[in-house]
Amino acid sequence: MADTQTEARRIGDVIRQARLLQRRSQAEVAAELGYHQSKVSRLESGRGTEDVRVLREISCALRIPPHHLGLAAASDINHPEPEAEDMHRRTLLAAGIAALATPTTATVTAAHNDLVHALLPGPTAASTGPTPDSGQLRNQLADARRLFSTCDYTQLESLLPGLIGQLREAISGSPGSADLSGLLATAYQTSASLLLKQSDPGNAWLAVGRAMAEAERSGDPVVLASSVRVHAHVLAREHHATQAITLVRHTADQLAGAYDQRSPEYLAALGLLLLRGATAASTSGDRSAAQDFLTEAEDVARYVSLDRPEAWANFCPTNVALHGLSAAVAFGDAGIALKAARPLMRRHIPVPERRAALWIEAARAYSQQGRLSDGYQALRIAESCAAQDIRRPAVRELVADMAARDRRRTLPELHHFSRQLGVPA
Repeated sequence: MADTQTEARRIGDVIRQARLLQRRSQAEVAAELGYHQSKVSRLESGRGTEDVRVLREISCALRIPPHHLGLAAASDINHPEPEAEDMHRRTLLAAGIAALATPTTATVTAAHNDLVHALLPGPTAASTGPTPDSGQLRNQLADARRLFSTCDYTQLESLLPGLIGQLREAISGSPGSADLSGLLATAYQTSASLLLKQSDPGNAWLAVGRAMAEAERSGDPVVLASSVRVHAHVLAREHHATQAITLVRHTADQLAGAYDQRSPEYLAALGLLLLRGATAASTSGDRSAAQDFLTEAEDVARYVSLDRPEAWANFCPTNVALHGLSAAVAFGDAGIALKAARPLMRRHIPVPERRAALWIEAARAYSQQGRLSDGYQALRIAESCAAQDIRRPAVRELVADMAARDRRRTLPELHHFSRQLGVPA
């Protein structure tokens, strides 16, 4: 424990010295990253330095070499081995028009390119067969949702371009169809969520813009709430947490009330939107807002329980508890997080993506406590739940940083795991 505290103070001193050398205030650095000033102050005092995501952002903002903060070199993460499934690419989005940028790695797949092109304005590729009817399209969309919840991202990425093209073709044959617009909006939402999993926020912005437009055309509050949720996710990921919180709050206020008269789908969409607000608030260090969103979500969850493998909106008390755990990790409250995680570890969570999320957040909490062995075991359990989820850039980054902190190499299995993921420390 003493070694951990000493290392935390050392990291805090490095951050403070780098900021002072650049003659920047804590408020200026916090504003650039979308945090409260108190978060930077805590880091400089050696508190919260266990959150490797925050340390990477500070490293970039203050131009501190990653290894000075106990992190793996960025090149190890951004340039994985050929077999790694990191499909990261950058795009620019201005005035609603996407200008595709050159991929930053050589691992962008043909399926990824197909998905990006399906999101662009203009005519879609001509279909070789008859356009499916709305019932068939709805079934295909349900398949796409199921692939996301089971973390089969490779298959999902192959399915989405054709589905989007068919939906757009169907809408061109039935202009003004609210039902088809709702289906297309959901396909775009799914695309945005997948792109965020792949750490491709540029193209996720493009997908969100298309989802919001179709959601407005559908006039369906459930579809709109789901689109706003994904929009808020992208905002928070790109350090616009305050705007994400405002967007969620404004939308949720319009949808709240009369819960006993609402459909399960309506309540699930609202509940998941509130949970997204909690995530955005915890990311920005706003404890009060995070707790408010979680409390509201708990209230909604009393009226609905959609937690089946085939359900896209898997919203229920368990999911609320998972987000409470995630918020505790974001605030650096590792002990509280692990206390919340223990009963969830014994609970049946049928959705693989949610099961994996539980163990990944537990691994982050263990890592914050310096319990690298326990963190490694949690990650292997997460891998058994959803193998493709472990290969996401954010998780690979966590593994690399855990391995980098094991300077004495007392956990050879962790380093082997890191090499398997293509991110040796």
